[in-house]
Amino acid sequence: MRHKVGQRKLHRTTSHRLAMLNNMVTSLLEHQAIRTTVPKAKEARKMAERIITLGKRGGLSNVRLAARIVKDRDVLQKVFSEYKDRYANRPGGYTRIIRLGFRRGDAAEMALLELVDRPEKKAAATTEAPVAEETKAE
Repeated sequence: MRHKVGQRKLHRTTSHRLAMLNNMVTSLLEHQAIRTTVPKAKEARKMAERIITLGKRGGLSNVRLAARIVKDRDVLQKVFSEYKDRYANRPGGYTRIIRLGFRRGDAAEMALLELVDRPEKKAAATTEAPVAEETKAE
């Protein structure tokens, strides 16, 4: 029996799969949320949580280990500064998978992979609304 052995192959070669997952993790850490299929989200979640844990630990060795996956220096800096502070008291579980339903073209199950405790963008939208109403009244 092969219980809990290996990872999903996602119908790709090893190099293609690793490059795709590295890019997904980099995008997740940059934008704090990505929309993808459920199996890809489950695989990317493992890698993303490991990168954030390396960021929490700090140190040159951990920066180099994280740089194997995250190729963008700005995102890497964000992991070792912003995310390190944000998740300092959290013992794990930095990501969340929200199922979104099925894609129209091929009926693949879609999911939103996002970082927990991320700042909401609704605050910016509420500050713009009163300004628009004031100009309308004039």
